[in-house]
Amino acid sequence: MLFLARMDVHFPESLTPEQVADFQAREKEYSGNLQREGKMKGIWRVVGEYANYSIYDVENNDELQQVMAGFPMFKYMNVKITPLAEHPNHTDAVAY
Repeated sequence: MLFLARMDVHFPESLTPEQVADFQAREKEYSGNLQREGKMKGIWRVVGEYANYSIYDVENNDELQQVMAGFPMFKYMNVKITPLAEHPNHTDAVAY
């Protein structure tokens, strides 16, 4: 099943720059693993915001919940999930 996720990150001001850098490093490792496993099909930044859009290919809602909850920054994220269905005009030439 394909899902589009928008993630907006809101760190509390109480975090130190070192703590934020640690979250960012762990986040990069986690999302890299998801990409290598084929669960995260792509990730794009939202210009001018601390946010991204990403596409996930997972078995079901429960697996997606596990993936989302595994993000080191999860407790600092607002996440909006949109289930996706193939469009009738989709061709194999379109990559995501």
